[in-house]
Amino acid sequence: MSLKLSVLDQSVAMSGRGQDESIRQTLALAVEAERLGYSRFWVSEHHAHPSIVGTAPEILMAAIATQTRSIRIGSAGVMLPHYAALKVAEQFRVLDALAPGRIDLGVGRAPGSDGKTAQLLNPDRYASENFPQQVMELQAWVKGQPLPVGHPGHGVFAYPQSATSPDVWMLGSSDYGAQLAAHLGLPYAFAWFITDGQGADQALQIYRDTFRPSPGLDRPKATLCVWALAADTDEEAWHLFKSRARWRMDRNLGRIGPMLPPDQADRDYSQSEQMALQALKANAFVGSAQTVADKLRAVATRLELDEMAIITWTYDAKAQSHSYALLAQEFNLKSSIPQEYTHV
Repeated sequence: MSLKLSVLDQSVAMSGRGQDESIRQTLALAVEAERLGYSRFWVSEHHAHPSIVGTAPEILMAAIATQTRSIRIGSAGVMLPHYAALKVAEQFRVLDALAPGRIDLGVGRAPGSDGKTAQLLNPDRYASENFPQQVMELQAWVKGQPLPVGHPGHGVFAYPQSATSPDVWMLGSSDYGAQLAAHLGLPYAFAWFITDGQGADQALQIYRDTFRPSPGLDRPKATLCVWALAADTDEEAWHLFKSRARWRMDRNLGRIGPMLPPDQADRDYSQSEQMALQALKANAFVGSAQTVADKLRAVATRLELDEMAIITWTYDAKAQSHSYALLAQEFNLKSSIPQEYTHV
């Protein structure tokens, strides 16, 4: 089967390194993903998170836009209840001006932070209850369409206007996002890497069964964001995986911090941790390129997908880039960078 691949990167903090380095590595990875032939490059939004330091996707996307020419650039996503929909629309209209026709505006309802931080971002404790209304307003402003008479935003437009506009995506890890995406006729991305796949089948089924065509989308369009790591051998991949395994086990105990190198991450786990680790490994997309590709294709075939987004954490940036390169080769991805363009 033909399967398009995209990238989701979270700008992960690494032990012993400056957090600013993680932001610059995301930018470098975007340039590499374009060269390798990946379809999209998405960045996430988290706040007050010691492990994930990508706090402003719209700023990072602007930097990526200036360094790339063909790959689609997106947010995965903007946590909309923190913000005014008009301001988000304006930001992404500017991004579309920098990279015409290449911008994906993925939105989510989750805070991407703890409750205290969420309240500092928006003191309204009930902001998430207005999420469906916000998304509808955002759609109109992003696409340059007027809001209805009687709406406070009637007659207000998000600038700059142009011939192209961002594509709005609904993100989620539960049935809620799937239902809203279907109701509004939006493309839908399920966060498999958050749930380890739990709920994916049901969410996608609900999305497809209840989808209502919209002016921008006449049929359901869905993708998965999965965590995957490829290396030259299965053994090497599982060695690199130790960094994420340690982070995951620590997170389960409320200890959240930067990622450790594999040699420091390996340790003796308690019996309950060992059980959790074995469950994590059993469902992980980890191994040689062929091993990982076979697992990805199996999921894509079962869920009838033609595109998947890959998120990869490694302590070594070269190992991360190599993982994406191996998968690009395995899936025969082709770069769409114009031949006359070379990066400076």
